[in-house]
Amino acid sequence: MSKLTVFIFILFLAALALFAIFNQEATIVKMPFGKVYETPTIALILLSIAIGALTMLFVFMIRDTKRYVDNLQYQKKQKRDAKVQELYSKALNYLFAHHNQAEAKELLKAVLLEDPEHLNTLIQLGDVALAEDDLQKAREYYQRAKDLNPKNIEVLFSMERLMEKTGRWEEALRYIEEVLDIDDRNLSALYKKRDILERQEKWDDLVLVQKTILKNEHTERDKTRERQNLVGYKYEYGRHSIENGDLEKAKKAFRTVLRLDKDFIPSILGIAEVLLREGETEEAINHLEKSYEQTSSMIVLLRLEDLLISVGEPLRLIRIYKNKILRNPQDPILKFFLGKLYYRLEMIDDAFETMNSIDTGGTVYPEMHQLMGNLYMKRNQVDRAVHEFKKALDAHKCAFSLSYACKNCGYIAPEWSGRCSNCKQWSSYQLSLSA
Repeated sequence: MSKLTVFIFILFLAALALFAIFNQEATIVKMPFGKVYETPTIALILLSIAIGALTMLFVFMIRDTKRYVDNLQYQKKQKRDAKVQELYSKALNYLFAHHNQAEAKELLKAVLLEDPEHLNTLIQLGDVALAEDDLQKAREYYQRAKDLNPKNIEVLFSMERLMEKTGRWEEALRYIEEVLDIDDRNLSALYKKRDILERQEKWDDLVLVQKTILKNEHTERDKTRERQNLVGYKYEYGRHSIENGDLEKAKKAFRTVLRLDKDFIPSILGIAEVLLREGETEEAINHLEKSYEQTSSMIVLLRLEDLLISVGEPLRLIRIYKNKILRNPQDPILKFFLGKLYYRLEMIDDAFETMNSIDTGGTVYPEMHQLMGNLYMKRNQVDRAVHEFKKALDAHKCAFSLSYACKNCGYIAPEWSGRCSNCKQWSSYQLSLSA
């Protein structure tokens, strides 16, 4: 006890003594139920002080006891959390290293025994079950996690993956919408929504989603990529409109695409198809001819060739070929297709002359050798025909046919389409003749 405390206590006693000297009379205290007591005033004061002190002592005891219990619980929680973290970290190490999947599962389950509400563990166990195609168990874990935190984005993505795995696209889309309700700029959710809508061929909705993606991309490189995707999806919307017989929507979509990319070949062909369905054959021919002059695309030229032959105007087509060859006299591809056109029209001498004028520069074109073989057969020069066919076979062991090569990924397709089936890029197919 400090000197100051002793001094204060002595002053307190002196004050009480002084108070007692001047207050020697008794104080009447009336109790409930009519009882009356007479007591010295100083005794009443001391009793009140004692009761107050005991009350405060009791309050402090309760406070200290609570602190002690809380501290024990906190220490216990710390130990449990440390154990949970150790088990969880060890399980993740097994999972990431693909070391022991079964051991990782046991460790994760041990985490749940310590903490049944460990959200990340529930998600990890769901992911493991999903990878093992145990869809029922995956759903149970994911649902438990969702019940704990219905707005957790990672949980919602997990539920979406499960729905995607089971082919329940509408439910997968619903979970993605929940993510976007929480964060409408979440690019991962927007990409997922785009993929689902593309799978469902909901091109109208998809164009709107793609515009949102473009708006939220950050780097110029990503924006450029997504602008190209937007062009592609607008084209798909036009193509889908043709299939549904809505020619006006299709025409508007294709023209919008060409305003964004004037060399987008699928939309050029799409407009031609719309014009043909509307009975505007001459306008379709003029459109293709103008587009070919602009793009020099052999794909456009081949479509123009089919159309002009179908309407009985092969001379117009021959004139187009010859004019182009005059500007590009060394182009073997143009000469090959002119020769093929002559052959198609039974103009054998013209075809033979044109094919003999081709200088491939050492490049092997199986189709050219096949065509030369056919021309020799028409002239009854069987030996030379066999020789040409043998060259074609040596260069290309499969069936004779034109193919289309994707300029983006190099994928070879036997038929043209507006989008590469391998890398999913639009307007990337180019005509290929080489082996």
